[in-house]
This record gives sequence, structure tokens and C-alpha cells, in this order.
Amino acid sequence: MPQPVEETVETAEKTDDEEFSLDNFALIEDESLIEPKVKIAMDYITSVLRAMDIEPEFTVYQNESGAVINIESNNNGTVIGRRGETLDSLQYLCSIIANKGDKDYFRITIDCLGYRSKRKETLEQLAVKVAKSVLRTGRSQPLEPMNPYERRVIHSAVSKIEGVSSRSVGEEPYRKIIISSNNPKPNNKRRNGRNDRNDRRRNDRRNSPRRNNNEPMERKSIDLSTSFEKDYKKPKPEDSMEGGLYGKIEL
Repeated sequence: MPQPVEETVETAEKTDDEEFSLDNFALIEDESLIEPKVKIAMDYITSVLRAMDIEPEFTVYQNESGAVINIESNNNGTVIGRRGETLDSLQYLCSIIANKGDKDYFRITIDCLGYRSKRKETLEQLAVKVAKSVLRTGRSQPLEPMNPYERRVIHSAVSKIEGVSSRSVGEEPYRKIIISSNNPKPNNKRRNGRNDRNDRRRNDRRNSPRRNNNEPMERKSIDLSTSFEKDYKKPKPEDSMEGGLYGKIEL
């Protein structure tokens, strides 16, 4: 079984990291200028979303090697999905369908109301936050599983922070990033805690007075008499009379 390859920022940056940036694309307002593969993708998206009672509208940005299709609809939350999972699925299927049977690959990116750029900004903020925590504690921290693009965003952000590094571990779809300190601190908290407790116990035993075994132990008297005995031995009223019980009888 092949071992999973660790992905670092060096390997991640070899992939096109500009796929969701609109800086390299031009807005296409004339439908006749839209690439045929983009039209195939738009038709497929329309059929899928209409089956979900969602009516989409498209804005297309295009260049020679790819296009960004931005969707607006009456249910954008459903189109985006949890953390962009629905967008990712639509993008994957559109890329396969549009490029089927053609050797020249045309990159198609699916977006919705600029979600991709917002998600990228959120990931960059997350990378900075976790990196600062790692620098403070010296302990590595794993992130949740992410797709390849999101991992590249994290790797790129971490590479700009001195004192930390990042690597990807695991296999898809559970592949995730671990951010580590370049100067990790040893985790001796638990071990030192045990030693401290043991030292305190030894000191307590040393400081406590020791009993000399040769010294006789004091014997404490214990009253074992019962309440009945106490009542029985109690002086009776007739015992206090001088003449006894019949002393006052006149004959």
C-alpha cells in the first residue's frame, strides 16, 4: 500500500493558485463570445438547479485557458452548500462534462456571489490565528480536512509567517494540514507535575516527627461499665438514714 505523500507549501504552489482570482479574467457581456465548453457547463448547472426549484443567472469571466462562472439565484445558500461543498461538486462535474473527449483542458471555476474570494480570506485569517497559537505554545495543531485548493491557501499563508511551517497528511477526502513550530517546546507539564507531587510527599514525610519505637505507649483507661451497673451502684435514699430502714419505728 503506497504511503501518503506529505504536501508542503513548495509542492502546493506548483499548482495554479490563481484559479479563483478574477484579476486574470475578462467579463464577457456578449454571449456569442462565450467559450462552447462554458455553455455546456452552464446548461448542465441550469438542469441540476432547476430540478431543485432553483432558477440561476450567470455572469461569465473568461480568458484563453479557463473561465469563472458566477451564479446568482433565489437560493444561494443551497447552491453554495456547507463550506462550499455543493459548489465544489458542481465544478467537478462541469469540468468533466465540458472537457469530455477533448485533449485541450479548459479550466472551469464555479462561484456564487463571490463566495470563493470570501472563503479564501477566511482561510487566510484562520492560518494566521492558528500559526500565532502554535508560536505561543510550541505545540503543533491540526486543521479540519480541506480540498486541495483550500490547503494551498493555508500553505501559502503559513509560508509568510516566520517560525512556523505546514504540511498535509492523510488521504483524500480526509487529507488535512498540520501547522507546527520550527522551535517546538518539550511537553513536560504532566511529568513535572508528577515529580512535584512526589517531592512534596517526600518532604512531608521528612518534616513530620518520627515516633521512637522504644518509648512505651501511653495506656488509656477505657470505661467499660454499663449504664445498668452505674444505676445499680448509685446510693439509695434509705442508705442515707442513720438507723437503717427500721430505725425510726417506735416499739
